[in-house]
Order: sequence, then C-alpha cells, then structure tokens
Amino acid sequence: MKRIFEIDPWKITSHILDKTDKRLQESITSLGNEYMGMRGMFEENYSADHLQGIYIGGVWFPDKTRVGWWKNGYPLYFGKAINALNFIKLRIFVDDREVDLAKIPFENFEISLDMKQGILTRSFCALGIKFDVERFVSVSIKELAALRWHFTAIDHQDHKVVIRSYIDADVSNEDSNYDEKFWQPLKTASQNNYSFVSAQTVPNNFGVPQFTVLAAQLVSGDFAATGHHADAKQVENDSEAIVSGQTKTFEKRIVVTTSRDYENEDAMLQANQAIFATQLAGQSFEELLAAHAKVWKDRWEKADVEISGDDEAQQAIRFNIFQLFSTYYGNDSRLNVGPKGFTGEKYGGATYWDTEAFIVPMYLAIADPKVVRNLLRYRYDQLAGAYHNAKEQGLKGALFPMVTFDGIESHNEWEITFEEIHRNGTIAFALYNYTRYTSDTSWVENEGSEVLIAIARFWADRVFYSPRKKVYMIHGVTGPNEYENNVNNNWYTNFIARWTLKYALQMLPQISSKYQEKNHVSSQEKEHWQDIVDHFYLPEADVGDKHIFVQNDTYLDKNLIPVAKLPKDVLPLNQHWSWDKILRSPYIKQADVLQGIYYFLDKFSDKEKRDNFNFYEPLTVHESSLSPSIHAIMAADIGLEDKAVEMYQRTSRLDLDNYNNDTVDGLHITSMSGSWLAIVQGFAGMRVSDQGRLSFKPFLPKLWHSYSFRINFRGRLLKISVDAHGTQIDRMLGEPIALSVNGQEREV
Repeated sequence: MKRIFEIDPWKITSHILDKTDKRLQESITSLGNEYMGMRGMFEENYSADHLQGIYIGGVWFPDKTRVGWWKNGYPLYFGKAINALNFIKLRIFVDDREVDLAKIPFENFEISLDMKQGILTRSFCALGIKFDVERFVSVSIKELAALRWHFTAIDHQDHKVVIRSYIDADVSNEDSNYDEKFWQPLKTASQNNYSFVSAQTVPNNFGVPQFTVLAAQLVSGDFAATGHHADAKQVENDSEAIVSGQTKTFEKRIVVTTSRDYENEDAMLQANQAIFATQLAGQSFEELLAAHAKVWKDRWEKADVEISGDDEAQQAIRFNIFQLFSTYYGNDSRLNVGPKGFTGEKYGGATYWDTEAFIVPMYLAIADPKVVRNLLRYRYDQLAGAYHNAKEQGLKGALFPMVTFDGIESHNEWEITFEEIHRNGTIAFALYNYTRYTSDTSWVENEGSEVLIAIARFWADRVFYSPRKKVYMIHGVTGPNEYENNVNNNWYTNFIARWTLKYALQMLPQISSKYQEKNHVSSQEKEHWQDIVDHFYLPEADVGDKHIFVQNDTYLDKNLIPVAKLPKDVLPLNQHWSWDKILRSPYIKQADVLQGIYYFLDKFSDKEKRDNFNFYEPLTVHESSLSPSIHAIMAADIGLEDKAVEMYQRTSRLDLDNYNNDTVDGLHITSMSGSWLAIVQGFAGMRVSDQGRLSFKPFLPKLWHSYSFRINFRGRLLKISVDAHGTQIDRMLGEPIALSVNGQEREV
C-alpha cells in the first residue's frame, strides 16, 4: 500500500515529484474521453524513468504470439492497444537551458486532477520562472485535446523562452516483442503555427485491417512563431517569447481523426481541418474548457455518490467513476471497456468478461439504457468471431473470447484462453440482467436470442455425461480463481453453464418468429438441454459445521491454511511465489464460488451464503482487482458490516493507494465499478427481483455520517439517501413506484 496523493473530495493532488513514483503518478493522473486518452506524463522532456502513453479507442495491432509449445487451437496473435502518436510532446528552453525536472532544480511543485471538471493542472518554479500547465481531453468535441502553459518570471529578470512543439510518430510499446514499433508514417506537413502527421499501423499477416491516425496541432498565444520543420517521422513548430513579470501564454490544440471513421487519408485530413475551422475557430481555451466541463457536470448530476464523514471514501468513489466515464460512456457500440482503459499497456487494452460482470450492473443504474444496449450489441456484432473460437476447439455454438478487439480470441495463455470458459455464462447473464433491470425484452427476443442460443449450444457440447455417476460434468477448466488451472468440475463454471441452459429454455417461447426461424432449436435439442439442467453435477460437501459448494473436485484435498497465517512478507503471492507453488496452494485470487452466489444473491439461503463466505473469504488473497467488491457486497448481505467496509476501502482505493503494487502499469479500470457496486448493492442492499421489484436494505458505515446516490430505474430517476435517522428515497423524475425498504412496502 502506498499513497502519494492528498485527500480531497474532488481533486487528486500531490506536491511531491519523486522519480521512483513517477509511473504511479502518471497512471493516477490519466485523462480520457472514450475516443482517446493518455497517461499523466509530462508534455516536456523528462529524462528519468516514465511511461509515455497515448491510446486511441479501437486502434490496435495483432502482435504475433510466440510460444515454443504450439498446439492446434492456439490463437494466432495477441491483440494489443498500441501506443499512439505523441501529440502533446514539447521541448522547452529557458535561456538555452532545457526544462527537464529530472535534471534541473525546482520548487513549489503541484500536480492536480480536478475530477469535477475533468482537467489536469500542474505548476512549479524553476530557472527563474513559474510554470502553470493545464490539459484536458474534451468530452464535448471528442477529437480534441488541448493544453495551455503560462510563464511568469519570478526573479525580476527577463528570460528568453523557446518552445518546440511536436507530433511524434516514432513511438513504441514497452511490452512489444523485441522492441517492435507498430507505426509507419505516411505524410508529414508543417506551417508556421500548424502541422500534422498521418501514420498507419504496419502490415500484419492475420487479415486484421491496418489503422491510420492523423493528428494535427495548432499553436497560439503570446509566443511568436520562429520556424517549423517536418521530417519522415515527426513535425515541429517553434516559437519564442521574452518572459518577464507579465505572464505569457502558450496554447496547443490537437485534433485527432482516424480510419475508423473516415474511408481514406484525404477524408481524414478534410474532417480534421473542418473541426479546426468550424468547431474550434473563434473559441477561446476558456470556452472550450467550459463546454467540456458542462458535459462533466451533467454526468455528475446523474451519477455522483455523496459521502459525508469520510473524505477518503468520497475521493475514492469519485475517482473511480471519473476514470470509468473517461474510458467508456456508451457513445460508440464498436468500443468496450479495456482493463487498463487509456492508462497503460498491460493486458493489451482489449475486452474481457469484466464488462458484463462488473460494468453492466453499474451502467444500468447510472446511464441511459442505450449505453448497456451498446455493450450488448458489441458482443452481438462479434458473434461470428465467437463461432470461430468454438470451432477452433472442435465445439459447436459460440465461445466468446477472453480477450478481444474483434471477436477473435487474442490471448496467448491456454489455461486462460480456452479453459476460463465461464465468461460465456456471464455474457448470457448480462442479457438477463439488462432485461430484468429495464423490463425491455426486445433485445433478448431478437438479436440477443442469437447470442443466448449460441452460448447454450456451446455449453451443451462442452459438457460430458459420466455413465458412472450419471451426471453431466465439465473437465479441464480454469474458474474465476486463476490461481488454479485445468481443474475438473469448477462449481462456478458448472453452475453458470447450467443456469444459461435453463435461461435459454425459459426464453425460447418468447423469441420473435424471425429469430425463431433463424436459430431454430429442435425439440431434440431442447430435451437434451433439459436433461443437462436436470442432471448437472455441482460439487458440495460438509466441512465442519459448514455446508459449502466445493470449488472443484480436488480443492478440499489441499492444505487449507488461512491467509491470515501466512507471513506478511510473502504477499502479494504473485510477486513472491513461483507459479507452481501458487497453483498447488489453496489460495484464491478472487471470488469464485462466491461469484456465482453474488449473481443470484436472493436465490440462496442465508445459511448457504454465510457458510460459503466464511469458508472461502479467509482463503482469498484478493490479488485480483475484481475481488474486493464481490466480497464487500456479500459481507454486507450477511450482516458483516465491518468486513464490508474493509473490502470497500480496498476496492475503492485499490489504485489510489496502490494496494497490489501494480498501479504503475496503469489503472484497474474494469474493477472500478466495484466501489459503486459495494455502496449501492452492498451498503444500500439494492436488489431487483425477477419480477422487476426494486428493494433496499441499507446500513450506514460507522465512520460515515451519511451517503446518497441516484439511480435510473425503468424511466424513473431516484435519489437514495442514508443517514443515522434512516433511509429517504426521492423520486426526481418519472412515474410513482412501489418498492421495498428493509422488507416494508413503500410508495415513492
């Protein structure tokens, strides 16, 4: 655990620049607008260790999978979001000395992320000048990134300041094989205060389209243009000014267009120039920032969670909401939520099952239903790839990928890629979750039914019948607990497979005639699915005074020593133990059995929930960012309020406090919804029944004075407030609604 930023309800601020924590600082001060984003690296040169990272939504590369144990069915490539052109790059000189905070003396340093307005600011004093820097990635004009520098002499002397502003296409990914670079510049051009670079991803052998990105910069302010230059890989605009006691300002606007939206380079350039000429012309930096901040204001009015009495908790929930919205807000159905978003290279930036399991439940409540509808469409549009993935394994139906940009599996670890098949069930669960929450059945009755039937067919083919035990089983899988691989009868995998088949059978009569005909399910298939449902093996056992669902066939044969008895210096395990030792241990990376119970909390008895939580949580190391939130919700559900609060603190401040010592690689974006889920589904006990009945069972954490949040539910906007006096629910918009609070019926 390491905290380098100060506590503030709306800001992430530090007054320390430490070379050893530079990458951590960059991750936490990342910005994005769904279309593109960047780490919080400095614009100017910084010669000590750091990670420059700018990423464009939907722009990626199929990096060849290199393994020496190639087997049939392996993915051909590992998809990765690639570091894009560095369009914020500057070099700044004061009296011929370069501004490089890794080399020159400085004081009064401050860096601050204002989450309310979505702007990153920085200030410091060096070389006789006070520098004030502002940067934002616009959410009102998606193609725009803007930055502004203020220079003020503080030593009563005149200083010559030279600024060289670049767009650099000579970039690479740290995680690429053999330091490969993925961009080939196509065209560069420069004028006195304007220049652009277009670059295309290098060719690949996998039939994946090449992407082209065109970035243009326009510089303005109190600095005079002194020259410009373009070479094969970058463009440069130079300007200078004499800085004295009167502040001088330098502004840089960048517009980015890509081949995802335009058919050729000429169209990209015309669109780029049109944005400068129409949307930006005549607009001051303040006006552009105000339009950007207005969108953030509207978002916060719908989604803010207010906590009184605990500024750490307040800062954390807002930070997580801010970074989630910076990554995805449902405006492009071709995009999804990558585990690192726009904050780093790890995990390749592709789509995981995290979206359906953790993002969908939150976005259902804090955004327009079309946002989740776009997430469902994302999977539907990639159904052909899911069929391909199943076929590669010799199976029927569709296997949605563990990692993907286009529907084709692009993860290169076998035990994850083709054993962690439980994600198929979560994608089916998202259909059910959307329908239950919104009451909109149109998706599951039409396009969604294709996804559901394809997944059901996969499960029906992946199971096998044991004549000896007269039950259906699934062998050779990895459950959500990735600290066990290639196990037999993982309870969660079997449970979600059985549920999917049961749900598909339930929905078949409701599917529209068009999709009934398109995806005809024969009576023989239905009978087979029902037989699997009726005879599926779900391991369970009595352990002491507890009756538990057994994680897999051999789990109880392990030496079940609680995590609390491990030496503190071996945690986190994944940074101290060998992989072999971890796989043989009883320790659980994240909720596994408990993940299945969480999905259907109201379907299990209090004893079942309590027994399984009390058995598995002491064996869980929470080394997945996805783990604490599920445990917080379950702990709250069974009345373990202190444990729920402990898990909330961990999930909410996972990155801000660097709990797992890995935030330097980027933020854990897809788990950030966990803090919202812990409050709303955990502390407030929000549930939606199969019949669409909304209920709450709130408690107030001991250190909190109050908390409140808003949810959209079936055309209503509700505000839920909890304090020491009880719970108040206000209907802000929509028709009256009947709901339950602590088991008592209420009309709002």
